[in-house]
Amino acid sequence: MTDSAREASLVAPDAAPLLSILRDGIPRTRAQLAELTGLARSTIAVRIDSLTAAGLVAPAGDDVSTGGRPPARIRFNPDSRVVIAIDLGATHGVVAIADLAGTMLHSDSRRIQISDGPEPVLDWALATASGLFAESGRPLGDLIGIGIGVPGPVEHSTGTPVNPPIMPGWDRFDIPAYVHRTFDVPVLVDNDVNLLALGEHATSWPEQSDLLFVKVATGIGAGIINGGRLQRGAQGSAGDLGHVRVPFGAETPSHGAQDADLEALASGPAIARALTAIGIPATTSDDVVTLARTGNPAVLQAIRQAGRDLGEVVATCVNLLNPSVVVVGGSLSRVGEQLLAGVREVVYQRSTPLATQYLTITHSRAGATGGVLGAAIMVIQHALDPDADRHSPAPSRSLGR
Repeated sequence: MTDSAREASLVAPDAAPLLSILRDGIPRTRAQLAELTGLARSTIAVRIDSLTAAGLVAPAGDDVSTGGRPPARIRFNPDSRVVIAIDLGATHGVVAIADLAGTMLHSDSRRIQISDGPEPVLDWALATASGLFAESGRPLGDLIGIGIGVPGPVEHSTGTPVNPPIMPGWDRFDIPAYVHRTFDVPVLVDNDVNLLALGEHATSWPEQSDLLFVKVATGIGAGIINGGRLQRGAQGSAGDLGHVRVPFGAETPSHGAQDADLEALASGPAIARALTAIGIPATTSDDVVTLARTGNPAVLQAIRQAGRDLGEVVATCVNLLNPSVVVVGGSLSRVGEQLLAGVREVVYQRSTPLATQYLTITHSRAGATGGVLGAAIMVIQHALDPDADRHSPAPSRSLGR
């Protein structure tokens, strides 16, 4: 079955808005749905029948009677289908099976090296996914798609990484085609920071329509939620903060003779280099996190300065985008309050009072599961949401490995 055939058979276009209402988890009667949508009861009945036949909605018992036979309620049925979600970082991999509500049903993780190249990394992810799917006991027909996050720029419409700086061998590698050799379902690929933003928004800030997620780890990037939607930009490169030049003012001392890229100043390896230069050996983000827990004043000062450097760029984002929430995540978010304090210090100085009046700047709450949850949400939105983008890779023509 082709990708397009699978998508067409899942939700009829005219029934998708009705399903969108029910996906909030609140059971409703046909009368309540007619009142919410303005549609005729007969139209509601036809569309509910369509969604019931697809298994996407199910009876939820009777409502309270106001006289006569109590009206039946309908609920969203998230257990009717599943997705595979894969989160690949520079040094970690997480694979999960999730239902249509984004609930993780089965998962596995391990340390990986994204620099090993696409085939060994994807072989592990696909073998793990196959094992988890077998463990779930679900028929293959229940799988509606696979979402994958990678730590580099992605052309979302084709699912191919483009010049990813920390992913040697991945440039223009056709990830969807490689995955289709194992699973003949739609495959969506995105930058890991975009998926972290989706996961954070869904789990911690669903009531906020404007959120900026900033990942600080081996690299630095941002995921932008605007108007409740993930914003990828024209080619999918929105949020590339790591290559923004950091200006230095009187209150922010320069680290050299001239301004530098944010990633060269505030990423995990950058802080490690700064610490090594003052006689405190460090190499990775994990080293910096470990050193931060010792309470060494020099380490804490280096982290605070990295937060200020990050704040210089985030302040511009706040002025430009006016988010309600700025979430700082990634491996370096585990260093404690010093990084966040540096960000706040500069953002509240540099951004306009109106933009910061109700602004929240905080740590990530989704934690290690944020990326894989975001990968699941990406697929679920694509399959069920009438306003989601519809750019999926071309159907696979060769199956089997």
